[in-house]
Amino acid sequence: MNDQTDPLAAIAAAAAANAEAAERGEPGPGGWEDAPDPESLMSAERILNQDEIDSLLGFDLTEDEAAERTGIRAIINSALVSYERLPMLEIVFDRLVRLMTTSLRNFTSDNVEVSLDNISSIRFGDYLNSIPLPAILSVFQAEELDNYGLLTVDSNLIYSIVDVLLGGRRGTAAMRIEGRPYTTIERVLVQKMVEVILADAKTAFQPLRPSEPINFTLDRLETNPRFAAIARPNNAAILVKLRIDMEDRGGRIELLLPYATLEPVRKLLLQQFMGEKFGRDNIWESHLATELWTTQMEVRAVLDELQIPLKQVLELKEGDTLMLNATPDSVVELRAGSIPLTVGRMGRRNHHIAVRVEAPLSPLARRAVQRTT
Repeated sequence: MNDQTDPLAAIAAAAAANAEAAERGEPGPGGWEDAPDPESLMSAERILNQDEIDSLLGFDLTEDEAAERTGIRAIINSALVSYERLPMLEIVFDRLVRLMTTSLRNFTSDNVEVSLDNISSIRFGDYLNSIPLPAILSVFQAEELDNYGLLTVDSNLIYSIVDVLLGGRRGTAAMRIEGRPYTTIERVLVQKMVEVILADAKTAFQPLRPSEPINFTLDRLETNPRFAAIARPNNAAILVKLRIDMEDRGGRIELLLPYATLEPVRKLLLQQFMGEKFGRDNIWESHLATELWTTQMEVRAVLDELQIPLKQVLELKEGDTLMLNATPDSVVELRAGSIPLTVGRMGRRNHHIAVRVEAPLSPLARRAVQRTT
């Protein structure tokens, strides 16, 4: 007799016994206490709270904007190129901050402090949706780069600039009037300030391309973000946030440059420091040109050239004579490799055979020398 019990048979027998007991209204062999509690089943399935959902999706509102994104949002934004891969950008914008501090002081005749808050990468569509309204959006064109950029001035700075330029008292905060469009005077004053900032941006980018500076020209002013679309919503862009303080007044300026705008100068922005050269280096060129003037070169004096059949060349032997078409008064051609330099006449100086140059350097030789230097 087999002492082992079939598990399937045991389960079937227990199920039949429980069914018969249920029909009689009695507890089964295991008792009522063995039945699973519905509330315990519900508690076994853990429900995420709002903070855990935000952390999973990468929308943690308690973190700083510059903090590293995590979760699903990090996967979505993984295609964005970080501005840290373009090291020269930070140097350019630091230079822009210094220039703006001086130019805005002259523009407002007030004590202005400009600071760089943050440089980040963002999708263009996300930025348009995040602009706090009301605001003035300035669309400008980078002519040499054949593309556009966006300069956003928030309402605090708009009212502060208007207050300063129209003689508002110092020590009093600018008055904000919500629920109305900006007047013509306010738009004109903001346009003047934007033109000053764009002129500083041209100067800040000039060390990258001294021979061909980038001109930033104002194209139009908009108050509706939908009319300031300069790129596709999914296109990546660089967002620069600047803070402008005028004693107890001030506001923010946000400069947005799509990566498509910066693509023509991308190699220059990859430099680690201002003046770093890629490929062509003026210092190395000058050193190479100096060394070329002291280079030893072989110069051949060709009296004449003769073309003979290959068969005759193969049959040459000691004692054969080759007749040249040159006379004692014929000119001798001086060559450096395959380049003809000049011509001269053969003679004797002391115990050496010499050639006296009788013509200037040939044009072909001059062009060859100019190409090397």
